[in-house]
Amino acid sequence: MFALASLGIALASLGAPAAAADSWPARPIHWIVPYVPGGGTDITARLLTPALSQALGQQVVIDNRPGAAGNLGTELVVSAPADGYTILFATVANTINESLYETLPFKLERDLASVGLLTKLPNVLEVNLALPITDVRGLIDYARAHPGALNFGSGGTGTSVHLSGELFKALTGISMVHVPYRGAAAALADVIAGQVQLMFDNLPGSIEQIRAGRVRALAVTDSERSPALPELPTIAEAGVPGYAASSWFGVMAPAKTPPAVIARLNRELVAALAQPEIAVRIAALGSVPAGGSPASMEGFVHDEIAKWAKIIAFAGAKAP
Repeated sequence: MFALASLGIALASLGAPAAAADSWPARPIHWIVPYVPGGGTDITARLLTPALSQALGQQVVIDNRPGAAGNLGTELVVSAPADGYTILFATVANTINESLYETLPFKLERDLASVGLLTKLPNVLEVNLALPITDVRGLIDYARAHPGALNFGSGGTGTSVHLSGELFKALTGISMVHVPYRGAAAALADVIAGQVQLMFDNLPGSIEQIRAGRVRALAVTDSERSPALPELPTIAEAGVPGYAASSWFGVMAPAKTPPAVIARLNRELVAALAQPEIAVRIAALGSVPAGGSPASMEGFVHDEIAKWAKIIAFAGAKAP
């Protein structure tokens, strides 16, 4: 389905027998980010890699492998040797895809091991400045007065930003056309340019554009306001009772990665998140550091799969 050969990646350098856990890492680590550069995932990974590289004594190399709502990059990690030298930047999309796609060449809980959560973050509902809309109620009224006239962009079908829009449609009964892009950065650029009228974006990917006044933020999608933009109401507060959807970032590795390697990687990730300068930058992006053990992430992932399955069924969303 998602043929790895089409990725054009030489895995020879990753195919050596797994090193003993006590000698890990002995060479660079490839951190697969299954999205294009410039979005919230890429920003967060690049924020953490310098501290992680220093702590591990080996370079952590970010490798952007976008496609199929994160499935291409995920399959790459699933198929890599379980030696700790290929890890995945996991996101809420991984748990969404378990229900969104009828068939996948992997199962998240079977084929990947949880390493640790990085951050939790809301999405933000934002509109092009030319729209005569200043709040959520105004958006709903405009959409009802102009059925089918609004397009909302996303970083791809099945992402949390897409499903945030589908949930909004389902709860309000309005009509909007979904326009998927290859990455949230491209969608945001078109919202700014007016090619699409709005989007639900990960807050870290949009916060600088919001602060610069290039897009108008209406509300956050989480059940609580964001400390980064406390003036913004939640969508539920703004007139859509029961609305709640959020995102998260984490790290996973091939399922049979040695537990000692996972424990070491978790320890260094948690330490990096706790560094004051990193914590400040994460907060400025609109995220909240998460941390926690591999076991706690494993339980969280299990619960997320169940939660998003209900939202997907409610919204009637399907993979392309």
